[in-house]
Amino acid sequence: MSNNSNDNHGRKGVDRRLTDIVREVKIAAAERSDVVVDMRDADRARLELLAEELQSVIDDVDPADDRFDFGISTGQQPRFWIDAVAHVHMGPDRRLYRVVRDTRLGRVILGEANDVREAADTVARYIAERVIERERMLSGDLDAMRQNGFALEAEEDRRKERPSRSAQPAAIASAPIEPAPVVPERKPGKGAGFVIGASWFILGCVAGAAALVAAFWDRITALLN
Repeated sequence: MSNNSNDNHGRKGVDRRLTDIVREVKIAAAERSDVVVDMRDADRARLELLAEELQSVIDDVDPADDRFDFGISTGQQPRFWIDAVAHVHMGPDRRLYRVVRDTRLGRVILGEANDVREAADTVARYIAERVIERERMLSGDLDAMRQNGFALEAEEDRRKERPSRSAQPAAIASAPIEPAPVVPERKPGKGAGFVIGASWFILGCVAGAAALVAAFWDRITALLN
């Protein structure tokens, strides 16, 4: 009886210790999740400060320029988006503003700053570069259109200066067309007719002789033998 009671007490002690461990693990996981949530909220708050610092620059952007898409995204790592390829997120220490841009060769860091004003200056310079890039692209299109317009005008001037087929002199256009001279058909002479008749006669004699030889070939061979 004493052994059974000791075993039961031992099992209950093990169960209590395992239950305590599970409870402690759950509490630690909850504390870690709370820390993650707090860090995420802190990152979002700092990004909101950056957005407020850039509000005057954002207001000056042309609404027709649809390349920019300013906004703070929620997720595991909050980000302040500038456009489709550039954004700002907090560094590992949660106090460093990091401005990055995604390219085909990988992610490029445009700037890092602990001060929100310095980070705002980096973002503002990037926005200015994109605006200048768009203006250059539009001016290049206008120059190409002007060059094409000048080329079309020059071609039209050359067409006007070039005489057309309908502008030929009236005397040449109305001149009657003379018919081509008729060449009389040459008839064969008498000598040529005689030669042709003699040729046909000789051919007929040869053909008749050949037919006779073929018809009486048996008798001819008997006479010769």
